[in-house]
Order: sequence, then structure tokens, then C-alpha cells
Amino acid sequence: GYVSLAPLFHITGFICQFLAAVAGGARFILNYRFDPGSLIALCDREKPAYMAGPATIYTAMMAHPDFSAEKFASFKSLMSGGAPLPEGLVNKFQDRAQIYVGQGYGLSETCAQVATVPHSFQAPVDPDSGNLACGLPQPDVMIRILDDDGQPVGPGEVGEVAISGPQVVSSYLNNPQATAEQIPNGELHTGDVGFMNEDGWLFIVDRKKDMINASGFKVWPREVEDVLYMHPAVQEAAVVGIPDDYRGEDVAAFVTLQPGAEVTTDEIIAFCREKLASYKAPHQVTFIDQLPKTSSGKILRRTIRADAVEAAQAAKAAAGTAD
Repeated sequence: GYVSLAPLFHITGFICQFLAAVAGGARFILNYRFDPGSLIALCDREKPAYMAGPATIYTAMMAHPDFSAEKFASFKSLMSGGAPLPEGLVNKFQDRAQIYVGQGYGLSETCAQVATVPHSFQAPVDPDSGNLACGLPQPDVMIRILDDDGQPVGPGEVGEVAISGPQVVSSYLNNPQATAEQIPNGELHTGDVGFMNEDGWLFIVDRKKDMINASGFKVWPREVEDVLYMHPAVQEAAVVGIPDDYRGEDVAAFVTLQPGAEVTTDEIIAFCREKLASYKAPHQVTFIDQLPKTSSGKILRRTIRADAVEAAQAAKAAAGTAD
């Protein structure tokens, strides 16, 4: 059976889960509102074979006291999507549950996945950036990486991900301007930044709009988050840019810790500096109980950024008053 974690109005819930179950003549198991304990109990009770969800659900289940490898013994495939899947999280889950979590990449405009990690495969890790590949293109899908002038770049070069194929929408309803900007000549310009290696694997670096400009250097939040997830004390992490009078933007990390874990902000920063260029390592680390998320489990980076900016402005105002 298929466990459905995404709501059925979501492209993942409707196509990747509901229609996949219908096409395969499989049971379709609705989970309703996500709760790690109830999902673990459901997996133990129903013995499903397939499940897909954002990275946050795997993190939450590992933090629950009922988590054990036996609860996942029935699964043939676990997948993730909707948000980047850090290699550190994949390794932690595989160590504890004895099953690999693959991932896929797609958008509403592409009617779900256009790239996925094939069953029985494990995604490669880029040796330079540490990014985990999100998949190989699906049949009949053309994925190109474009530079700022809209020209294709070679393997390993970073640019905007552009997609064409039979499942890409032809237009936005009653919005010719958005159609002309985002789907010129039928090719969807996703707003995601990534690259492809020589073997055709797609790697997503980040969203264009999430890039942090620190002293003129580009910092992609996902690269920093991937390193944070490697720390044994870190349960979840989100990285944003906040205004800084000296650097333009500063790298700020918001972290939730594993149950019972103890670590200082200085230790987290030092850990990142061991694995990243100095300008990429966070200068600020804030520990919080829970990261804000959407109903489908995606981390709300914009909410975190807004709260961080507000806190930075308040601190600056307080410092000015003290002076």
C-alpha cells in the first residue's frame, strides 16, 4: 500500500500518491494530519510498501521514542520531496531504520516529479559542493541548466533549472505575463538553481531568491544546512540571510537539537568552519524548539527570515538607545 502524507489537493498527494496507488491497484492509506507517533503506529499496523514526504517527517520520526527499524521493515521504497534532502539526514535514517530514503524533484507546473532517484539506486554526492543528487530525468523530460543570459552551461556549472516535456503546463491561467516570463517557448524556468553532472544526475543548489550576498560572496543556504545536518546534535536547521551594515548580509542559522543533546553556538559555528569557507559559515546561531512549517511539512524560510530581520532591527535599535 501507499501511505499518503501530502493532502490530495497537493500535486504530490494527488499524482505521486493517489494516482500511483490507483494505477498499481494498491491500497491507499490516508494519514490526515501529521504526527510522528501516529505515523509510526500506522506504519507498524498497516505494513505499507511505499511512502513519500518532506525531509522534516523523517527527522520528526527519528526524534520520537517509538521509532525503531522494525516499524519500517515492510517498506520497499521511501522517498522525499518538496524540500532539499540533506545527506546527513539520509545517513542517520538509514543507520537507524535500515532503509535508504531517495528523493525526487518536481513542481506543480510539471505535474509532479521530473527527476527521481530510481528504485534500488542511491543518489551520488557531489564531491565539490557536498550536495546530494535529487534524481535522473524522467523519460521524455528535457532538463537544461541556463546561465543569466539564458544560454545552456556544461556539466558541473551552476545555473537556473529549465524543464520541458509533455507534463509541463503550457500557461498560467489568465496570466500571459507570467507565462511569457516563466514558460518562454514552452520551457519552464523554475527559479531553482542547480547543475547536472556528466552522468546526467540533477543537483539542486537552492532557490534563486534565497541566495545570501555576504561581502559580495554568494552563499547558498542549502550548502550550509547540509553541513549543519552532519552534526550529531542537530535535528533540524534553516539558514537565512539577515541585513548587516558591514557585510551587506550575514549568514544566520536556526537550529533545533536532538532530544537530550547539548551543544553551544560556538561549537556549531566551529563545526561549520571546519567544513566550509569562512564566509559561508554562520556568524549567528539561534537554538529554537521548532522550525515553522507549512501544512505539508516544508520549512517556512520566509517566516524565519522575517523573524530574524525583526530581531536584528530590535537589537540594533536597543544598541542605539544604549549609546
